[in-house]
Formats: sequence, structure tokens, C-alpha cells
Amino acid sequence: MLALAPDMLADALPEPVSIIGATGALGFGLALRLARAGCTVTIGSRDAERAEQAADRVRDTVSGSLVTGLPNEAAAAGSELVVLSVPFFTQSETLHDLREALRPGQLVVDATVPLAAAVGGRATRTLGVWQGSAAQQAQELVPAGVTVLSALHTVSAAVLRDLDQELDEDVLLCGDKRDDKRRVAALVDAIGGLRCVDCGRLEMARITEGMTALMISINARYKTHAGVRITRLPDELWQAT
Repeated sequence: MLALAPDMLADALPEPVSIIGATGALGFGLALRLARAGCTVTIGSRDAERAEQAADRVRDTVSGSLVTGLPNEAAAAGSELVVLSVPFFTQSETLHDLREALRPGQLVVDATVPLAAAVGGRATRTLGVWQGSAAQQAQELVPAGVTVLSALHTVSAAVLRDLDQELDEDVLLCGDKRDDKRRVAALVDAIGGLRCVDCGRLEMARITEGMTALMISINARYKTHAGVRITRLPDELWQAT
């Protein structure tokens, strides 16, 4: 069993977060990593029992972690920062079910990828989305005043779940407001070995989402779990402006 870092200071802890779909591979791995970083995590699932079982697994793995499992609606209502980690074919239904739970001022980080596998195609191909990207579709589906950002498309779920694996890669983040992206970056950067890179406005998600298919193709060929690293960036990426 792993434990929280002993020198973790309360005022340095990441912002609390709810992860919708955290019983899945990517969401659960993210919950594990954030819990180890000292973050208060709420795991959301359509099935309340599955959510609590996933929370138990995190608590069993990371001693002293603050993790709760709740139905999706309660999980989404419980945090100002929400991560959506569901398959593309359930994204629309999930957000429809959350319309009464989400409220103005919340940030939703969409990790959805429109892979062709959602309709029986190849995982190395993507589907065309009318709005331009899954994240832009999500922005149309959430209530007014809720802001969608896009991230986490190139991070391996298998590596996230294996806490013995060291991370050393970038997370490509898209969103329309710098301050919103700074909040998400602070959360992601709390996970050792991850660094958030500002990729521009939300419309850039049509490119970053497609990189999932690219990474699947690369990983299949080299039988690994590769990540993305952007070189020659300044040391400080998120200074206040």
C-alpha cells in the first residue's frame, strides 16, 4: 500500500475534483494518481455500488487518501472541477443526465475521444463530429455558464493505473480562457511527471483528440505505452498574467 507524501501541506493540495467515469481505465488511473497527490477525489459512476467499490480500491491502494464514490449526478454536483472520462458513444447521454447537476461556474475537463471503435471501427481512426470535436460537442451539451476544456488524450490509462510506473510526459490542454486552463494545469501538474501545455482555444481539441488514435497506432507497433513531450518550451508555462 502506498501513502500520501509525508510533507504534503494543506494549502498546497490540488483542487478537489469529481471524475465522471472513474470506474473506467483512464478515469480510475487519474483518480489513483490524484489521490496519491493529496487531492480530494469523488468517483462518479452510473452505478452507485460500482463507484463506491472503485473508491474502496483507491483507498486500499493509497493509504489516507480522501476518495468517495457516488452516482454521477451527486459526484458532478460536488466539485467545481469535473473530469468527464467516458466512451464517446455515452458522452451525449451522460451529459444529458448531468444537466440538472451541473451549474454555472463549473469547469468540465472532457477527455472523450471520438474513436471509430465506438461504432465498431478501428481504434486508430476517428469519427467526424459535427461541432468539430468531442469537446466542442460537450460545450453545446452542458448547461449555460458551464465551461468545457479538453485534455488527457495522450496519457496512457495503463501507465496511470500502475503507480510503480514513473510518468514523464505532457498533457495537451485546450480551452478558451487562460485562467480556466491555469486551474486545470494546477490539478494535472500535481501528478508527478505530468506537465500541462497550453495548446490554444477549445477548437484545437479536434487535433489533440485525434492524437489518441496516433498514440494507439504507435503503441501497437512498439508494444509500449508512449507519451508526448513538447520540447524547447520555457521553464515557466503558467505564470500569472
